[in-house]
Amino acid sequence: MHLTDELNQLGAAEAARHIAAGTLAPQALVDACLARIERVQPALNAFTAVFAESARAQAATAARAVAAGKPLGLLHGVPVAIKDFTPMAGVVSTRGSRALENWVPEHDPVIVQRLRHAGAIIIGRTTTPEYAHSSFTRSPLWGETRNPWDPGRTSGGSSGGSAVAVATGCVPLAEGTDMGGSVRIPAALCGVVGLKPSLGRIPMDILPTTFDLISHFGPIARRVEDIARFLEVTQGPDDADILSQMHPTPLGDCLAGRVYGVRVALSVDLGFYQVDPDVEANLREVAALLAAAGAIVDEIDLGWKVEVVDAWNANWGVFLAAAAGRHLPEYADRMDPDLLRVIEAGRRMGAVQLKQLEEVRTRQWQVLARVFHNYDVLLCPTTAMTAPPTSARDADFESADADGRLRGMDMCAPFNNVAQCPALSVPSGLAGDGLPTAVQVVGRRYDDPSVLAVGAAIERLRPFARAPMPVAAP
Repeated sequence: MHLTDELNQLGAAEAARHIAAGTLAPQALVDACLARIERVQPALNAFTAVFAESARAQAATAARAVAAGKPLGLLHGVPVAIKDFTPMAGVVSTRGSRALENWVPEHDPVIVQRLRHAGAIIIGRTTTPEYAHSSFTRSPLWGETRNPWDPGRTSGGSSGGSAVAVATGCVPLAEGTDMGGSVRIPAALCGVVGLKPSLGRIPMDILPTTFDLISHFGPIARRVEDIARFLEVTQGPDDADILSQMHPTPLGDCLAGRVYGVRVALSVDLGFYQVDPDVEANLREVAALLAAAGAIVDEIDLGWKVEVVDAWNANWGVFLAAAAGRHLPEYADRMDPDLLRVIEAGRRMGAVQLKQLEEVRTRQWQVLARVFHNYDVLLCPTTAMTAPPTSARDADFESADADGRLRGMDMCAPFNNVAQCPALSVPSGLAGDGLPTAVQVVGRRYDDPSVLAVGAAIERLRPFARAPMPVAAP
């Protein structure tokens, strides 16, 4: 294995430790990442911008700080990618839309400030569907982002570029946003780890409103350890987000992955999803491994109904109508038709109907609260299937059969309805088609440490092969 390949497989925390110890030059790591991006980008389209010159300059500065014995941040010298939904000062921030293709924000959001303060080197911007509206990362502005396991399949969305960048070793760590699974879906389909933290653990200050109750920043990485390090760096209150948590639960020794006596509720279908047999088989294998390690695993009938996804879809349409609908008079003919469909649905929603969605979410939470009275975490699939072809659309996965069972692609959006509950996606194995499957570990309100602990245990008990390299051309 070439040295650059070894560097591309380093985790963020591991790389930071080597850099701090003087056994790895930040310049070497940045060069390895840039070389991998050059190799991956033509085939998979993970990036909208790469900051090679700036990254090399930052790496040189980082190396001088190590040599001078200066205090170092937890991500000192580590390359990180930022989703092109999250604004960055002085950098074109398009959100995948022609309406914003020349937008250059003046200020960094809190999350970017904190990553920079921790010493991270922002090496590039990753692709997103227009206004992050889709579970497929494609846009009129940037085109299709493909899956590293099979370029004929989707990377998932909306943080598809970030997931591909991590899965292929372009960066050890990437930022994403999650309003309905947009971190967990691409993480699952690309075979990496992704976290939707509990609401407000990382301040959310990039929306027109700071009172939104479904939106999160979240990390994507190849290791749970790096997910935890991202949280350590970015969590905590800030007045920019009135909903940011004042005292986030300390992560403690969650990476020890101890599960003896941990009570796990297992749900294959959340009550209403159709789940592919290979996805279910890998979920049950993970559950069996946790039980063998001392966890108490009980299969439950959660009993939710399709109404919980319908409520999220309706809320999401209103969200997008408010956020992106303002561009329709000038840009409608240059916007994604699927985004326009969702916006129009949102515009048809009445204020009273919107308020009544809270009744559905309340019923959903009452069921989940009873589960968490008896169990520490809920274990279920992240996606109900492996990555669909790039030709598929969100609308292909919105119908229910006569029994009310949904043929949905992902099983993530219900947990944005109850956003205070963290949800971690961890690879669970490969399906018969050779593509990754994943499990979702959902925790009690604000209990991010428990989902990380169970995720670390799964990672240890069921090691997962990383995305194949070299990347094949589409």
